[in-house]
Amino acid sequence: MTLVVERLNASLRRSAYVRTVFDRAREIDLPDWYLSAGVVAQTVWNDAFGLPAHHGIVDLDICYFSSDLDAAQEAACEQRVRQALAMSLKVDVKNQARVHLWYREKFGYEVPPALTMADAAARWPTTVSLGVRPDGAGLTVLAPFGLEDLFNLVVRPNKRQITKEIYERKVARWRPLWPKVTYVDWDDV
Repeated sequence: MTLVVERLNASLRRSAYVRTVFDRAREIDLPDWYLSAGVVAQTVWNDAFGLPAHHGIVDLDICYFSSDLDAAQEAACEQRVRQALAMSLKVDVKNQARVHLWYREKFGYEVPPALTMADAAARWPTTVSLGVRPDGAGLTVLAPFGLEDLFNLVVRPNKRQITKEIYERKVARWRPLWPKVTYVDWDDV
């Protein structure tokens, strides 16, 4: 394991939320799954700034990739994972292979289907959007933009799929919670 991944692993394991996911990884048992989105970056930020591990975290996202595009199957997976984790924190479980089926209704425009989990991750909203899952004593990391921005405490938009408005809503929520993070303006990328 590289030093930066060891650093990420150590930072994440200081969070009870993340430890619960890692400790119950076998029970999650989804194809090509990752703990992803805000909880990963926000846990690292909290660790970097000496904030409580749970500061500002509103949900926990588990993404996976399956060719089964049935919404009922995804809902059953989400229910099973919620029961396995038994957390008070909201747990969202999403099959990245079916995002294109509901994206237009939620965000107002269509997106093409993701072909793999890596393809899906490369569309996530920011350069600090990444996925992790335990791998023995280490981590498997899915970081299409690397880990440099994460550890330099910089957020940049990933314009591949989101709009300026979506990015700015995220930044507006995060800025008061993590004011020392550098947020790169949409127009500067």
